[in-house]
Amino acid sequence: MTSHGSRPSGCTGYTHFEEELVNAMNDFVNAADAPTFDADGIVRGARRKRATAIAGVAAALVVAGGGTALATAVTNGSDAPKPAAAATATEATTVTTDEAATVLVSGSKYKIDLAGIDLDFAKQRLLKSQLQPGTVSEVPCGKNGKPGSVIAADPHSPKTVFKGDTVNLTICAD
Repeated sequence: MTSHGSRPSGCTGYTHFEEELVNAMNDFVNAADAPTFDADGIVRGARRKRATAIAGVAAALVVAGGGTALATAVTNGSDAPKPAAAATATEATTVTTDEAATVLVSGSKYKIDLAGIDLDFAKQRLLKSQLQPGTVSEVPCGKNGKPGSVIAADPHSPKTVFKGDTVNLTICAD
């Protein structure tokens, strides 16, 4: 087998094989279609995936929240929500507002939201914030509340409490 060196620079002639090879490569390059892509379709698909992911996360948060949104504004045959303090033991439903189960600690920049959480967990949150859990009263909630979950705190926001103060809780009895 012999090795062929490079062609001298002055030589312009090609062999028949070289000409056929160059022609075949040129035919291939000229015949191949340029790749195309649907930019609008890609954007629509990305938006659809993002919307599906957001909807999934929102659904998971609703399920994890235990339906606290349902307990925040239950009406009693009228369009206006009734505050939890006005609910009586004979009523089948109780109503809470966003502030009814929120405790504002003086000297800190945060609120303790106890709405819809289990009584034991609510007591742990109060103790962690250096507050004392007080009396626990039960109110019937009907179908709208999770049994044993906190629906109101006293005192609640916008009133502030100080470290060491006692916070009374109202829970769903059903």
